[in-house]
Parts: sequence; structure tokens; C-alpha cells
Amino acid sequence: MIIGIDLGTTNSLACVYRNGHTELIPNALGEYMTKSAVSVLEDGTVLIGTAAKERLFLHPEQTAVSFKRWMGTERAVRLGGEAASKQFLPHELSALVLKQLYEDARRYLGEEIEEAVISVPAYFDDNQRNATKLAAQLAGIPVKRLINEPSAAALKYSLNLSDRDCRLMVIDFGGGTLDVSIVECFENIIEIIAIAGDNRLGGDDIDRAVAEYFCKANSLSMERLPAKQKESLIRQAEAAKKALSEDIDSQASKKILLQESYGAVPEAMSSESAPPVIRLTLEKTYELSLDKSLLRKICQPYLNRIKAVIGRAVRDSRLTPDALDDIVLVGGSARLAVLGDYLEELMGRRPVLTGRPDYMVAEGTGICAGIKSRREELRDVVMTDVCPFSLGIAVCNDERDQIPHMAVMIARSSMLPISRKETFYTLHDGQTCIRLEIYQGEEYYVSENRKLGEMMMRVPPGAAGEHSVEVAFAYDINGILHVDAKASGGDCQETVIVNPKVQLGEEELWKKVEELKRLPYAAEGNQEDFLYIAKAERMYAELIGREKEQAGKLLDTYRQVLRQANLIEFQKMRKYARTQIEAWEAYVNANPWQNQDAEAYTDEGEIE
Repeated sequence: MIIGIDLGTTNSLACVYRNGHTELIPNALGEYMTKSAVSVLEDGTVLIGTAAKERLFLHPEQTAVSFKRWMGTERAVRLGGEAASKQFLPHELSALVLKQLYEDARRYLGEEIEEAVISVPAYFDDNQRNATKLAAQLAGIPVKRLINEPSAAALKYSLNLSDRDCRLMVIDFGGGTLDVSIVECFENIIEIIAIAGDNRLGGDDIDRAVAEYFCKANSLSMERLPAKQKESLIRQAEAAKKALSEDIDSQASKKILLQESYGAVPEAMSSESAPPVIRLTLEKTYELSLDKSLLRKICQPYLNRIKAVIGRAVRDSRLTPDALDDIVLVGGSARLAVLGDYLEELMGRRPVLTGRPDYMVAEGTGICAGIKSRREELRDVVMTDVCPFSLGIAVCNDERDQIPHMAVMIARSSMLPISRKETFYTLHDGQTCIRLEIYQGEEYYVSENRKLGEMMMRVPPGAAGEHSVEVAFAYDINGILHVDAKASGGDCQETVIVNPKVQLGEEELWKKVEELKRLPYAAEGNQEDFLYIAKAERMYAELIGREKEQAGKLLDTYRQVLRQANLIEFQKMRKYARTQIEAWEAYVNANPWQNQDAEAYTDEGEIE
């Protein structure tokens, strides 16, 4: 069985193509979306997914999120308690998420997974793509195919159309990345003709911008807030953003509150007018009214960046916006109302939000997996892709030239796979080696582009220009760059351009796989227990007065349940405790202005 995986910044999903359609694979909690979060408990137990994300509020030092943004780098985080802390690189954290998806898929499908197709942002470079493949290796998943996220979404969207003769713009706006693709469809052919993107732009940036605006408006320093308070502020800023997006016709003001003391609490408001609430415990109460107009102001710098990416894709496609049949919004942040409004102003039409935009990429990877599996109904489907950025060599015009510039070997938007050959000559008399520096980017001077790697080629001494090296670039369908070089003196090299930190030898790879296998993971049946305990702990931290007392009792009760030896009593008590925690959570969400005298209690102090 071949499956598709959308390895996202915020959420990750797995999908399979069978019985003529895509089928999303639920995780152990019955959810299709697994949070891209990893948390390590004091005893070293590893949590992955929703339970891990829930612990971010109270245990930010033990929890990692948004690590996809750092793929291909050496940015490490240390997680766990003092006695069981461990350092993780971004691709190792991603491997843990992939391993969870793999195990969930194997359990759900009831068979072994032979291979996976994994989606990556279109603007991921070679280091990031190779880091993704390494993460899959560490998770024990064979991966031969990477697919660009907007290409996967375009594949899913286009196959649902009755008229497949069309041109689309697919805007994939996720938690941490933005990709824009221009796609041409004709019958069963889906051709990507232009791509642009920004790997540092997503919904997470807007959440943080709202939180930073809140701090600025109230003369607070975001960076000086304690870690727990900062995380609470960002989490509830996200909730306020979503509230405005979910009720896009409402002109009612949404409020964010930062409570900094256990002093007087405002009178309870009716549930009809209750605003989203952010509450932290410091010294006094701050308040910010957030409406669509203010959210648009906060988002404007990011909307301008989105406009620049769209403009680059449109220019490369040599099409005008009028030539596009549809503008399709996908990704976890696609529902942002101010984004839809802005795109309507910019493009002259409302973008399409079809089905579940946060599922589109995963379903596209599932279709790609179906194509690789040679499913009969997908046998004639053909999809092409393009190179998202220019690739080239650093060169100088002559001996006096002190500033190397870019000799482009493969231009951006070239159709994949593609290969090019060029010959480069010695610059100085007596030169015995030629350094080949490989760059990606669009600027003339290489210092303004991104260096991917270098190769040293030996040549016999001679006059300037007497000896040369023939360089071949091959950029494959997965977006991986292969470089071959042959010097006139006979020196040869072949390499895949990767960061050495994400290229492990066979022995080192085996050791790392075994190391990750030995980590103590939460058992499948215990994952929900960890989630409910994390929820109860968070509510205890957020509440005050009688409510805090009751939350503490409920937390104690749940911990006692887990020590219950009698199976029937265990199941009864656990069901009761979970019901109470769910009621608490619903109560807190529906009544953000808490009141010690709220009528939510029975005589026994429990929620009715």
C-alpha cells in the first residue's frame, strides 16, 4: 500500500487512494489532523499530536511546534525534564510526527505501508527537501516521491472539475508557509506553469502579530512575558482571529483580554456577546477590542508580502488575472476572512474555498500515491511540475573581476525534470583547481543569493582559460538537484547538493533510527488520557477561585482513575472524568468572563 502524507507546519494528515476515491486516515484519537507537535514528559515519555500541543501552554520548555520552518538547518531544541532531556533537530522532530502518521495508517488500513508520497512547500530548497526525505528514513518510511503542496492541491481540485480545460491559481496558505502556483488543466493533464512562495509566511505569523499589537497597544513587552503567558497570549490571539473569520458578516467587536491579577473579575456577559478572552496573571487587566478593520490593519504587511508572491507567479506564467478561470485557496489558514477580502480586491473576484481547504493537500498526495500505485482510474492522469527558483554557478568575467555573479544553469519555472550542461574555464595562469559554488536565487550577484554547496575540481596547471570543467545540473521531479562535474584533466565528481548535517552515512542512519525507536512513546490507548490530563492542567492554570479549586479536584480524580486496577470501575470512572472535563472546557469557552459566583455549579460543586 502507498499512502500520501501532508507534513504540515501546524497539522499533518495521511491519505490513501482506494475504491476509486481518496480516503483520509484517522489517528488514534479519531481525528484526521494530527498536530505537528512533540512534547517530552519529565520521565522521557514522548507525546506526539494533540496531547503534545495541549501541553505547550503549561510546558513550553518541553514542547516543540512549527519546527517545519527550520527543516534543513541545525537549529536544535532540548525537550524533557532535567533527568530525561534530549536534543532534537528539526528533521528528527518531523520524523516523530511521520512515525505517528505511519503507525496510525498501518493500524487503520490493516496492512504494511510500502511507500509514502510526502508533500513539501514548493519553495523548499534542496536542503529542506533532503531533510524531509531524511525524516522519512528515520521514521522507517520509504519515500521516492516528493510533491509540491500547491501541486497536490491542484491535482485534487482539478480532478473534481467537470470541465478540466481551465487555468487555475492555487494559493496554499498554511500555518508557516505560502505557495502560489499557476496551473493549466486539459483533460487528464495537469501542468504547473509557474510557482512562487515564501517559506517564512503563514497563519502563525498573523497570530504573533495580533499578540504583538496587543502588547504594543498596552505598553507591554512581548519578549519579556514569561513563556507560559506568551504562549497563552498567542493561543488566544489565534482564537480571536478564527472567531472573526468564522463570523465574517458580523460587525460586532471581538475583544481580547489580558488579566494580570486575581483581583475583581468583570461581571459575566451573555453568551451572545461574549468575546474571545486571553487571560494572564500578572498585576492588572488590559483590554483590546479587535474587529475586522483592526485585524486588516495588523495583517496589511503580510498581505503586501502575499501580493508580491502572487505578482511573481503571474509574471512568470505570462498570463493576466483575467485569463484565470478560478483562484483556489487551500491550507490551514485559508479561511482568514481578511485574506479573502484582500484577494477579492486584488484579483477582482472572490477566491474559491472548496470543501475542507486544510484537507486538499493531503488528498492530493493520496491521489499521487494512487497514480504511483497504478490505479486503473488514474492511469491516464499526467502532472508536470516546475523548478521554483533559478539555479546556477558563481563566476567572474575576468581576472580583474572581484565580485562573482550568477551564471544561471536552470531558470526558475523550467519544467521538471530538467538537465543542463555548461563549460567553465580557469581564470588565472597556473590555476590548479576550480571551485564550483552552487547557488539558488534570482539576484545577479551571488552574495545576494543562497549558497547550496560547492565542489573542488583539480586541473593541470596552465594558462588562464586553457583548462575547463564541464558541469551538468539535473533537477529531478522531487526538486532535488544533482550535479556532475568533469575536469579537462580527468578529475570527476558527482554529488547531490545537500547540507552535510542532513545527509547521514548508512551506519549513522541506522544508529539514529535505533535511537528514535528506543524512545519511550505514549501507548496508543494512553494518548487520550494524556490529552485529558493536559486539558485539565491548562484549565486549572487559567481559572481562579472556586473554579480553580474544582478544576484541581477534577485533575486529581482523573489521576486516581488511571491508578484504578478494576477494569470495569476504571472504564466507568474514566468516562465520568472525561465527561466532566469536556463540560468544563465547553463552559470556559462559552463564558470567557469568569465569575466566582457563576451559576454553573451544582450543590456538590460540579458542572451541570
